[in-house]
Amino acid sequence: MNLNEEEIYSPIDIESRYFDAVLFDLDGVVTQTAMVHALSWKKLFDQYLEKLDKDNAPFDISRDYRLYVDGKPRYEGVRSFLESRDINLPYGTPSDPPGKETICGLGNLKNLIFQEVLEQEGVPIYRGAVALIGLMKRRNLKIGLVTSSKNARLVVKKAKLESLFDYIADGVELERLGLKGKPHPDLFLHAAQKLKAPPSRSIIFEDAESGVEAGRRGNFGMVVGVDRTGHGTALLEKGAHVVAFDLSRITVDGKKPDATVPIKDLPDARKAIGHIKLELLFGKEPFVALDYDGTLTPIVERPELAILSEKTRKTLKKLKDTTQLAIISGRDLKDVKRLVKVDGIIYAGSHGFDIESPTKLQKTFKEGEAFIAELNEAEKALRERTKGIDGLILERKKYSIAVHFRLVKSEMIEKIEKHVDQVVKDLPSLKKTIGKKVFEVRPNMDWDKGKAIEWLVEALGFSRHNVLPIYVGDDVTDEDGFKALIDWGIGIVVAKGKDQEKSAASYKLPDTESVEEYLKGLAELFERRG
Repeated sequence: MNLNEEEIYSPIDIESRYFDAVLFDLDGVVTQTAMVHALSWKKLFDQYLEKLDKDNAPFDISRDYRLYVDGKPRYEGVRSFLESRDINLPYGTPSDPPGKETICGLGNLKNLIFQEVLEQEGVPIYRGAVALIGLMKRRNLKIGLVTSSKNARLVVKKAKLESLFDYIADGVELERLGLKGKPHPDLFLHAAQKLKAPPSRSIIFEDAESGVEAGRRGNFGMVVGVDRTGHGTALLEKGAHVVAFDLSRITVDGKKPDATVPIKDLPDARKAIGHIKLELLFGKEPFVALDYDGTLTPIVERPELAILSEKTRKTLKKLKDTTQLAIISGRDLKDVKRLVKVDGIIYAGSHGFDIESPTKLQKTFKEGEAFIAELNEAEKALRERTKGIDGLILERKKYSIAVHFRLVKSEMIEKIEKHVDQVVKDLPSLKKTIGKKVFEVRPNMDWDKGKAIEWLVEALGFSRHNVLPIYVGDDVTDEDGFKALIDWGIGIVVAKGKDQEKSAASYKLPDTESVEEYLKGLAELFERRG
Protein backbone atom coordinates (compact mmCIF):
# COMPACT_ATOMS: atom_id res chain seq x y z
CA MET A 1 0.00 0.00 0.00
CA ASN A 2 1.60 3.26 -1.16
CA LEU A 3 -0.35 6.26 0.10
CA ASN A 4 0.40 9.95 0.50
CA GLU A 5 -0.27 11.88 3.73
CA GLU A 6 -3.66 13.19 2.60
CA GLU A 7 -4.81 9.62 1.91
CA ILE A 8 -3.50 8.33 5.26
CA TYR A 9 -4.68 11.16 7.52
CA SER A 10 -8.21 11.90 6.32
CA PRO A 11 -10.41 14.22 8.45
CA ILE A 12 -12.19 12.37 11.25
CA ASP A 13 -15.54 13.32 12.77
CA ILE A 14 -17.09 10.95 15.31
CA GLU A 15 -20.89 10.98 15.58
CA SER A 16 -21.59 10.13 19.20
CA ARG A 17 -25.11 8.81 18.53
CA TYR A 18 -23.58 5.68 16.97
CA PHE A 19 -21.33 4.80 19.93
CA ASP A 20 -21.51 4.13 23.67
CA ALA A 21 -17.84 3.73 24.67
CA VAL A 22 -14.32 4.62 23.57
CA LEU A 23 -11.31 2.48 24.55
CA PHE A 24 -7.84 4.07 24.58
CA ASP A 25 -4.44 2.42 24.72
CA LEU A 26 -2.10 4.21 27.15
CA ASP A 27 1.51 4.54 25.98
CA GLY A 28 1.81 6.31 22.63
CA VAL A 29 -1.85 7.32 22.64
CA VAL A 30 -2.56 9.15 25.92
CA THR A 31 0.87 9.30 27.58
CA GLN A 32 4.42 9.59 26.31
CA THR A 33 5.79 6.93 28.64
CA ALA A 34 8.03 5.65 25.85
CA MET A 35 10.45 8.37 26.97
CA VAL A 36 10.37 7.11 30.56
CA HIS A 37 10.86 3.52 29.39
CA ALA A 38 13.77 4.53 27.15
CA LEU A 39 15.54 6.34 30.00
CA SER A 40 14.97 3.32 32.25
CA TRP A 41 16.41 0.88 29.73
CA LYS A 42 19.44 3.09 29.18
CA LYS A 43 20.12 3.40 32.90
CA LEU A 44 19.78 -0.38 33.36
CA PHE A 45 22.04 -1.42 30.50
CA ASP A 46 24.65 1.30 30.92
CA GLN A 47 25.09 0.32 34.58
CA TYR A 48 25.30 -3.37 33.71
CA LEU A 49 27.75 -2.91 30.82
CA GLU A 50 30.00 -0.75 33.00
CA LYS A 51 29.90 -3.42 35.71
CA LEU A 52 31.04 -6.04 33.17
CA ASP A 53 33.99 -3.79 32.32
CA LYS A 54 33.74 -4.77 28.67
CA ASP A 55 34.34 -2.62 25.63
CA ASN A 56 30.65 -2.52 24.81
CA ALA A 57 28.98 0.53 23.32
CA PRO A 58 26.46 2.12 25.71
CA PHE A 59 22.74 1.77 25.10
CA ASP A 60 21.75 4.10 22.24
CA ILE A 61 18.17 5.30 22.68
CA SER A 62 17.77 6.41 19.05
CA ARG A 63 18.84 2.98 17.76
CA ASP A 64 18.74 0.25 20.41
CA TYR A 65 15.40 1.19 21.96
CA ARG A 66 13.41 0.62 18.78
CA LEU A 67 15.51 -2.33 17.54
CA TYR A 68 15.65 -4.44 20.67
CA VAL A 69 13.19 -3.44 23.40
CA ASP A 70 10.30 -1.29 22.14
CA GLY A 71 7.00 -3.18 22.16
CA LYS A 72 8.49 -6.38 23.55
CA PRO A 73 7.73 -8.00 26.91
CA ARG A 74 10.28 -6.85 29.48
CA TYR A 75 12.26 -10.10 29.74
CA GLU A 76 12.34 -10.50 25.97
CA GLY A 77 13.71 -6.95 25.68
CA VAL A 78 16.54 -7.79 28.09
CA ARG A 79 17.42 -10.95 26.17
CA SER A 80 17.24 -9.23 22.78
CA PHE A 81 19.56 -6.35 23.72
CA LEU A 82 22.12 -8.53 25.51
CA GLU A 83 22.29 -10.86 22.51
CA SER A 84 23.10 -7.86 20.33
CA ARG A 85 26.17 -7.35 22.56
CA ASP A 86 27.05 -11.07 22.53
CA ILE A 87 26.14 -11.42 26.21
CA ASN A 88 24.39 -14.64 27.23
CA LEU A 89 22.68 -14.97 30.61
CA PRO A 90 20.48 -17.72 32.07
CA TYR A 91 16.77 -16.92 31.91
CA GLY A 92 16.12 -17.36 35.64
CA THR A 93 12.60 -17.04 37.05
CA PRO A 94 10.17 -14.11 37.41
CA SER A 95 10.76 -14.24 41.18
CA ASP A 96 14.48 -13.46 40.82
CA PRO A 97 15.51 -10.45 42.94
CA PRO A 98 16.07 -7.22 40.96
CA GLY A 99 19.65 -7.06 39.70
CA LYS A 100 20.40 -10.79 39.78
CA GLU A 101 22.46 -11.72 36.71
CA THR A 102 19.63 -13.43 34.90
CA ILE A 103 17.27 -12.22 32.20
CA CYS A 104 14.47 -12.02 34.77
CA GLY A 105 16.67 -10.40 37.42
CA LEU A 106 17.68 -7.57 35.08
CA GLY A 107 14.09 -7.26 33.85
CA ASN A 108 12.85 -6.88 37.41
CA LEU A 109 15.52 -4.24 38.05
CA LYS A 110 14.36 -2.36 34.96
CA ASN A 111 10.86 -2.21 36.44
CA LEU A 112 12.22 -0.68 39.65
CA ILE A 113 14.25 1.85 37.67
CA PHE A 114 11.15 2.69 35.61
CA GLN A 115 9.21 3.50 38.77
CA GLU A 116 12.09 5.67 40.05
CA VAL A 117 12.38 7.58 36.76
CA LEU A 118 8.60 7.96 36.68
CA GLU A 119 8.73 9.54 40.14
CA GLN A 120 11.60 11.86 39.20
CA GLU A 121 10.65 12.90 35.66
CA GLY A 122 6.87 12.66 35.73
CA VAL A 123 4.74 11.52 32.81
CA PRO A 124 4.53 13.60 29.64
CA ILE A 125 1.00 13.43 28.22
CA TYR A 126 -0.44 13.91 24.77
CA ARG A 127 -2.59 16.96 25.42
CA GLY A 128 -4.58 16.47 22.23
CA ALA A 129 -5.67 13.04 23.46
CA VAL A 130 -6.65 14.38 26.87
CA ALA A 131 -8.64 17.21 25.25
CA LEU A 132 -10.41 14.74 22.95
CA ILE A 133 -11.33 12.49 25.89
CA GLY A 134 -12.75 15.51 27.73
CA LEU A 135 -14.91 16.37 24.72
CA MET A 136 -16.08 12.75 24.42
CA LYS A 137 -17.08 12.65 28.08
CA ARG A 138 -19.12 15.81 27.59
CA ARG A 139 -20.90 14.00 24.75
CA ASN A 140 -21.81 11.23 27.26
CA LEU A 141 -19.44 8.60 25.89
CA LYS A 142 -17.93 6.18 28.42
CA ILE A 143 -14.13 6.07 28.41
CA GLY A 144 -12.02 2.98 29.02
CA LEU A 145 -8.26 2.46 29.22
CA VAL A 146 -6.93 -0.81 27.80
CA THR A 147 -3.23 -1.63 28.18
CA SER A 148 -1.04 -4.65 28.84
CA SER A 149 1.16 -2.57 31.17
CA LYS A 150 1.18 -3.61 34.81
CA ASN A 151 2.28 -0.08 35.72
CA ALA A 152 -0.75 1.52 34.10
CA ARG A 153 -2.49 2.64 37.30
CA LEU A 154 0.74 4.12 38.62
CA VAL A 155 1.27 6.02 35.35
CA VAL A 156 -2.32 7.29 35.29
CA LYS A 157 -2.07 8.45 38.90
CA LYS A 158 1.29 10.15 38.32
CA ALA A 159 -0.11 11.94 35.27
CA LYS A 160 -3.23 12.95 37.27
CA LEU A 161 -5.56 11.39 34.71
CA GLU A 162 -7.67 9.21 37.04
CA SER A 163 -10.84 11.22 36.42
CA LEU A 164 -10.71 10.58 32.67
CA PHE A 165 -11.40 6.86 32.75
CA ASP A 166 -14.57 5.02 33.71
CA TYR A 167 -12.75 1.68 33.67
CA ILE A 168 -9.11 0.56 33.45
CA ALA A 169 -8.18 -2.87 32.06
CA ASP A 170 -4.44 -3.37 32.56
CA GLY A 171 -1.75 -6.05 32.59
CA VAL A 172 -2.66 -7.06 36.13
CA GLU A 173 -6.25 -7.70 35.03
CA LEU A 174 -5.02 -9.53 31.94
CA GLU A 175 -2.97 -11.93 34.07
CA ARG A 176 -5.63 -12.34 36.77
CA LEU A 177 -8.31 -13.31 34.26
CA GLY A 178 -5.98 -15.45 32.14
CA LEU A 179 -6.79 -13.46 29.01
CA LYS A 180 -4.71 -13.41 25.84
CA GLY A 181 -2.85 -10.22 24.96
CA LYS A 182 -2.74 -8.37 21.65
CA PRO A 183 -3.33 -9.14 18.82
CA HIS A 184 -6.12 -11.08 20.52
CA PRO A 185 -9.11 -8.86 21.38
CA ASP A 186 -9.73 -10.37 24.84
CA LEU A 187 -8.83 -7.34 26.98
CA PHE A 188 -10.72 -4.91 24.74
CA LEU A 189 -13.81 -7.13 24.81
CA HIS A 190 -13.54 -7.38 28.61
CA ALA A 191 -13.36 -3.57 28.95
CA ALA A 192 -16.32 -3.03 26.61
CA GLN A 193 -18.35 -5.52 28.64
CA LYS A 194 -17.49 -3.71 31.88
CA LEU A 195 -18.66 -0.45 30.29
CA LYS A 196 -21.85 -2.20 29.11
CA ALA A 197 -21.10 -1.32 25.50
CA PRO A 198 -21.38 -3.79 22.60
CA PRO A 199 -18.15 -3.97 20.53
CA SER A 200 -20.11 -2.72 17.51
CA ARG A 201 -20.87 0.50 19.43
CA SER A 202 -17.34 0.94 20.77
CA ILE A 203 -14.30 2.76 19.36
CA ILE A 204 -10.66 1.77 19.84
CA PHE A 205 -7.68 4.17 19.73
CA GLU A 206 -4.41 2.24 19.26
CA ASP A 207 -0.88 3.10 18.13
CA ALA A 208 0.39 -0.50 17.94
CA GLU A 209 -0.23 -2.66 14.88
CA SER A 210 -1.08 -5.57 17.18
CA GLY A 211 -3.66 -3.41 18.98
CA VAL A 212 -5.28 -2.36 15.72
CA GLU A 213 -5.42 -6.00 14.66
CA ALA A 214 -7.08 -6.86 17.99
CA GLY A 215 -9.72 -4.21 17.35
CA ARG A 216 -10.61 -5.64 13.97
CA ARG A 217 -10.62 -9.21 15.28
CA GLY A 218 -13.07 -8.12 17.98
CA ASN A 219 -15.40 -6.55 15.39
CA PHE A 220 -15.31 -3.14 17.06
CA GLY A 221 -17.38 -0.42 15.45
CA MET A 222 -14.43 1.85 14.73
CA VAL A 223 -10.68 1.36 15.03
CA VAL A 224 -8.56 4.53 14.96
CA GLY A 225 -4.86 4.02 14.33
CA VAL A 226 -2.72 6.61 16.14
CA ASP A 227 0.46 7.29 14.17
CA ARG A 228 3.19 8.91 16.27
CA THR A 229 6.15 7.35 14.42
CA GLY A 230 5.33 7.34 10.71
CA HIS A 231 3.71 3.92 10.40
CA GLY A 232 0.26 5.06 9.32
CA THR A 233 0.19 2.83 6.24
CA ALA A 234 0.99 -0.24 8.37
CA LEU A 235 -1.87 0.64 10.73
CA LEU A 236 -4.27 0.79 7.79
CA GLU A 237 -2.96 -2.53 6.49
CA LYS A 238 -3.61 -4.10 9.90
CA GLY A 239 -7.21 -2.98 9.78
CA ALA A 240 -7.53 0.58 11.11
CA HIS A 241 -10.61 2.27 9.68
CA VAL A 242 -8.86 5.66 9.89
CA VAL A 243 -5.49 7.00 11.05
CA ALA A 244 -4.69 10.20 13.00
CA PHE A 245 -1.38 11.76 14.03
CA ASP A 246 -2.87 14.49 16.26
CA LEU A 247 -5.98 13.66 18.26
CA SER A 248 -6.77 17.34 18.84
CA ARG A 249 -7.75 17.51 15.15
CA ILE A 250 -10.49 14.90 15.53
CA THR A 251 -13.98 16.34 15.96
CA VAL A 252 -16.95 14.88 17.84
CA ASP A 253 -20.34 15.82 16.43
CA GLY A 254 -18.54 18.55 14.50
CA LYS A 255 -16.96 20.08 17.62
CA LYS A 256 -13.19 20.47 18.09
CA PRO A 257 -11.42 19.56 21.34
CA ASP A 258 -10.07 22.49 23.34
CA ALA A 259 -6.40 21.72 24.05
CA THR A 260 -5.67 25.10 25.63
CA VAL A 261 -4.72 25.45 29.30
CA PRO A 262 -4.28 28.45 31.63
CA ILE A 263 -0.91 30.05 30.93
CA LYS A 264 -0.23 30.37 34.65
CA ASP A 265 -0.26 26.55 34.87
CA LEU A 266 2.30 26.02 32.09
CA PRO A 267 5.83 25.00 33.14
CA ASP A 268 8.76 27.34 32.47
CA ALA A 269 10.53 26.35 29.25
CA ARG A 270 13.95 26.87 30.84
CA LYS A 271 13.21 24.12 33.36
CA ALA A 272 12.00 21.70 30.69
CA ILE A 273 15.13 21.37 28.56
CA GLY A 274 15.09 17.65 29.40
CA HIS A 275 12.08 17.23 27.09
CA ILE A 276 14.17 18.43 24.16
CA LYS A 277 17.16 16.29 25.17
CA LEU A 278 14.95 13.19 25.13
CA GLU A 279 13.52 14.01 21.72
CA LEU A 280 17.06 14.44 20.39
CA LEU A 281 18.05 11.09 21.90
CA PHE A 282 15.20 9.58 19.90
CA GLY A 283 16.96 10.87 16.78
CA LYS A 284 14.80 13.90 16.01
CA GLU A 285 16.23 16.96 14.25
CA PRO A 286 15.43 20.36 15.80
CA PHE A 287 13.85 23.21 13.85
CA VAL A 288 13.35 26.55 15.63
CA ALA A 289 10.85 29.20 14.53
CA LEU A 290 10.39 32.55 16.27
CA ASP A 291 7.95 35.43 16.23
CA TYR A 292 9.53 38.93 16.26
CA ASP A 293 7.49 41.60 18.08
CA GLY A 294 6.96 40.73 21.75
CA THR A 295 9.20 37.67 21.43
CA LEU A 296 12.62 38.86 20.30
CA THR A 297 11.90 42.51 21.12
CA PRO A 298 9.66 44.00 23.84
CA ILE A 299 6.24 45.33 22.86
CA VAL A 300 6.59 49.05 22.10
CA GLU A 301 4.16 51.87 21.44
CA ARG A 302 4.99 52.18 17.73
CA PRO A 303 6.05 49.35 15.33
CA GLU A 304 9.18 51.16 14.13
CA LEU A 305 10.54 51.29 17.70
CA ALA A 306 10.88 47.48 17.98
CA ILE A 307 14.65 47.23 17.53
CA LEU A 308 16.52 43.94 18.01
CA SER A 309 19.35 44.12 20.55
CA GLU A 310 22.87 43.16 19.49
CA LYS A 311 22.92 40.58 22.28
CA THR A 312 19.87 38.80 20.83
CA ARG A 313 21.22 39.12 17.29
CA LYS A 314 24.45 37.43 18.40
CA THR A 315 22.43 34.61 19.97
CA LEU A 316 20.42 34.15 16.75
CA LYS A 317 23.65 33.91 14.76
CA LYS A 318 24.94 31.22 17.11
CA LEU A 319 21.64 29.35 16.99
CA LYS A 320 21.43 29.33 13.18
CA ASP A 321 24.84 27.64 13.05
CA THR A 322 23.43 24.67 15.01
CA THR A 323 19.94 24.18 13.51
CA GLN A 324 17.43 25.39 10.94
CA LEU A 325 16.10 28.76 12.12
CA ALA A 326 13.11 30.77 10.91
CA ILE A 327 11.58 34.12 11.86
CA ILE A 328 7.81 34.13 11.25
CA SER A 329 6.30 37.58 11.65
CA GLY A 330 3.17 39.51 10.82
CA ARG A 331 5.43 42.21 9.41
CA ASP A 332 6.23 42.46 5.71
CA LEU A 333 9.07 40.20 4.57
CA LYS A 334 11.37 43.11 3.71
CA ASP A 335 10.64 44.79 7.03
CA VAL A 336 11.45 41.77 9.22
CA LYS A 337 14.66 41.06 7.23
CA ARG A 338 15.75 44.67 7.72
CA LEU A 339 15.14 44.52 11.46
CA VAL A 340 16.71 41.11 12.19
CA LYS A 341 19.73 41.42 9.89
CA VAL A 342 20.95 37.82 10.28
CA ASP A 343 22.06 36.01 7.13
CA GLY A 344 21.52 32.32 6.56
CA ILE A 345 18.06 31.95 8.12
CA ILE A 346 14.50 31.60 6.85
CA TYR A 347 12.27 34.67 6.90
CA ALA A 348 8.48 34.47 6.70
CA GLY A 349 6.56 37.74 6.47
CA SER A 350 2.84 38.51 6.52
CA HIS A 351 2.10 35.60 8.91
CA GLY A 352 3.73 33.18 6.47
CA PHE A 353 2.23 34.49 3.22
CA ASP A 354 5.72 35.43 2.00
CA ILE A 355 8.63 33.04 2.72
CA GLU A 356 12.28 33.27 1.72
CA SER A 357 15.36 31.24 2.69
CA PRO A 358 19.11 31.18 1.92
CA THR A 359 18.67 27.86 0.08
CA LYS A 360 16.28 29.42 -2.45
CA LEU A 361 13.36 27.86 -0.61
CA GLN A 362 10.62 30.34 -1.38
CA LYS A 363 6.87 30.61 -1.23
CA THR A 364 4.85 33.65 -2.15
CA PHE A 365 1.14 33.00 -2.34
CA LYS A 366 0.07 33.78 -5.87
CA GLU A 367 -3.47 33.65 -4.51
CA GLY A 368 -2.48 36.53 -2.27
CA GLU A 369 -1.89 38.75 -5.28
CA ALA A 370 -5.60 38.50 -6.08
CA PHE A 371 -6.38 40.22 -2.77
CA ILE A 372 -4.21 43.28 -3.37
CA ALA A 373 -7.03 45.26 -4.99
CA GLU A 374 -9.42 44.47 -2.11
CA LEU A 375 -6.73 45.37 0.44
CA ASN A 376 -6.19 48.69 -1.34
CA GLU A 377 -9.92 49.33 -1.16
CA ALA A 378 -10.01 48.32 2.51
CA GLU A 379 -7.08 50.58 3.33
CA LYS A 380 -8.78 53.54 1.69
CA ALA A 381 -12.04 52.86 3.56
CA LEU A 382 -10.29 52.40 6.91
CA ARG A 383 -8.28 55.60 6.55
CA GLU A 384 -11.46 57.48 5.77
CA ARG A 385 -13.46 55.90 8.62
CA THR A 386 -10.76 56.30 11.30
CA LYS A 387 -9.58 59.75 10.29
CA GLY A 388 -9.14 61.99 13.31
CA ILE A 389 -8.91 59.24 15.96
CA ASP A 390 -5.99 60.26 18.17
CA GLY A 391 -3.26 57.66 18.67
CA LEU A 392 -4.48 55.25 15.98
CA ILE A 393 -1.77 53.88 13.68
CA LEU A 394 -2.86 52.32 10.41
CA GLU A 395 -0.02 50.23 8.98
CA ARG A 396 -0.35 48.92 5.41
CA LYS A 397 1.57 45.75 4.59
CA LYS A 398 1.70 43.82 1.34
CA TYR A 399 -0.90 41.24 2.35
CA SER A 400 -2.62 42.87 5.31
CA ILE A 401 -3.58 46.07 7.10
CA ALA A 402 -2.76 46.49 10.79
CA VAL A 403 -4.89 48.89 12.84
CA HIS A 404 -2.87 49.58 16.00
CA PHE A 405 -4.84 51.03 18.92
CA ARG A 406 -2.26 50.81 21.72
CA LEU A 407 -2.15 54.64 21.99
CA VAL A 408 -5.91 55.13 21.59
CA LYS A 409 -8.23 56.02 24.48
CA SER A 410 -10.03 52.89 25.70
CA GLU A 411 -13.50 54.31 25.03
CA MET A 412 -12.65 54.56 21.30
CA ILE A 413 -11.61 50.92 20.78
CA GLU A 414 -15.14 49.58 20.31
CA LYS A 415 -15.81 52.23 17.66
CA ILE A 416 -12.59 51.30 15.82
CA GLU A 417 -13.53 47.62 15.82
CA LYS A 418 -16.95 48.45 14.38
CA HIS A 419 -15.24 50.32 11.53
CA VAL A 420 -13.01 47.30 10.85
CA ASP A 421 -15.99 44.93 11.00
CA GLN A 422 -17.94 47.03 8.50
CA VAL A 423 -15.04 47.15 6.04
CA VAL A 424 -14.64 43.36 6.24
CA LYS A 425 -18.40 42.91 5.82
CA ASP A 426 -18.29 45.03 2.67
CA LEU A 427 -15.32 43.02 1.35
CA PRO A 428 -16.03 39.35 2.21
CA SER A 429 -12.80 38.19 0.54
CA LEU A 430 -11.03 39.69 3.59
CA LYS A 431 -11.23 38.79 7.28
CA LYS A 432 -10.47 40.39 10.64
CA THR A 433 -7.99 38.90 13.09
CA ILE A 434 -7.10 40.22 16.53
CA GLY A 435 -3.68 40.56 18.13
CA LYS A 436 -2.28 42.46 21.08
CA LYS A 437 -3.70 45.98 20.78
CA VAL A 438 -4.20 45.52 17.03
CA PHE A 439 -6.93 44.57 14.58
CA GLU A 440 -5.68 43.15 11.33
CA VAL A 441 -7.40 42.81 7.97
CA ARG A 442 -6.07 39.85 5.98
CA PRO A 443 -7.05 37.67 3.00
CA ASN A 444 -9.84 35.29 3.95
CA MET A 445 -7.72 32.19 3.29
CA ASP A 446 -6.99 29.06 5.30
CA TRP A 447 -3.42 30.13 6.01
CA ASP A 448 -1.71 31.23 9.22
CA LYS A 449 1.52 30.80 11.15
CA GLY A 450 0.67 27.19 11.94
CA LYS A 451 0.18 26.36 8.27
CA ALA A 452 3.46 28.16 7.51
CA ILE A 453 5.35 26.04 10.05
CA GLU A 454 3.87 22.83 8.63
CA TRP A 455 4.78 23.93 5.10
CA LEU A 456 8.35 24.73 6.15
CA VAL A 457 8.76 21.35 7.86
CA GLU A 458 7.81 19.59 4.63
CA ALA A 459 9.78 21.95 2.38
CA LEU A 460 12.93 21.40 4.47
CA GLY A 461 12.65 17.66 3.88
CA PHE A 462 11.41 16.70 7.34
CA SER A 463 8.35 14.72 8.36
CA ARG A 464 6.30 15.01 11.55
CA HIS A 465 8.09 11.92 12.82
CA ASN A 466 11.75 12.93 12.47
CA VAL A 467 11.69 16.61 13.39
CA LEU A 468 11.25 18.53 16.64
CA PRO A 469 9.77 21.93 15.72
CA ILE A 470 10.03 24.56 18.46
CA TYR A 471 7.97 27.72 18.05
CA VAL A 472 8.19 30.75 20.35
CA GLY A 473 5.63 33.55 20.17
CA ASP A 474 3.63 35.94 22.33
CA ASP A 475 0.54 37.01 20.43
CA VAL A 476 -2.92 35.69 19.69
CA THR A 477 -1.81 35.02 16.10
CA ASP A 478 0.93 32.75 17.46
CA GLU A 479 -1.72 30.42 18.90
CA ASP A 480 -2.16 29.05 15.36
CA GLY A 481 1.48 27.95 15.51
CA PHE A 482 1.06 26.37 18.95
CA LYS A 483 -2.08 24.49 17.89
CA ALA A 484 -0.33 23.13 14.81
CA LEU A 485 2.41 21.63 17.01
CA ILE A 486 0.26 19.97 19.67
CA ASP A 487 1.66 16.50 20.45
CA TRP A 488 4.50 16.57 17.89
CA GLY A 489 6.34 19.82 18.55
CA ILE A 490 6.97 22.36 21.30
CA GLY A 491 5.11 25.66 21.55
CA ILE A 492 6.39 28.32 23.96
CA VAL A 493 4.27 31.36 24.79
CA VAL A 494 5.95 34.54 26.01
CA ALA A 495 3.59 35.68 28.75
CA LYS A 496 3.21 35.82 32.51
CA GLY A 497 -0.30 34.34 32.36
CA LYS A 498 -2.56 36.89 34.00
CA ASP A 499 -6.04 35.99 35.19
CA GLN A 500 -7.50 33.20 33.04
CA GLU A 501 -5.43 33.68 29.88
CA LYS A 502 -5.16 30.35 28.06
CA SER A 503 -2.82 28.99 25.41
CA ALA A 504 -2.20 25.90 23.28
CA ALA A 505 1.53 26.20 24.03
CA SER A 506 3.44 23.51 25.93
CA TYR A 507 5.59 25.88 27.99
CA LYS A 508 5.96 29.56 28.81
CA LEU A 509 8.67 32.20 29.19
CA PRO A 510 7.95 35.43 31.09
CA ASP A 511 9.63 38.03 28.85
CA THR A 512 11.97 38.73 25.94
CA GLU A 513 15.06 38.58 28.17
CA SER A 514 14.21 35.01 29.15
CA VAL A 515 13.67 34.19 25.46
CA GLU A 516 17.23 35.28 24.68
CA GLU A 517 18.52 33.22 27.60
CA TYR A 518 16.53 30.19 26.44
CA LEU A 519 17.71 30.47 22.83
CA LYS A 520 21.31 30.68 24.02
CA GLY A 521 20.76 27.46 25.97
CA LEU A 522 19.29 25.78 22.88
CA ALA A 523 22.29 26.80 20.80
CA GLU A 524 24.65 25.29 23.37
CA LEU A 525 22.58 22.09 23.56
CA PHE A 526 22.46 21.66 19.78
CA GLU A 527 26.17 22.45 19.50
CA ARG A 528 27.05 19.70 22.00
CA ARG A 529 25.14 17.10 20.01
CA GLY A 530 27.38 17.82 17.03
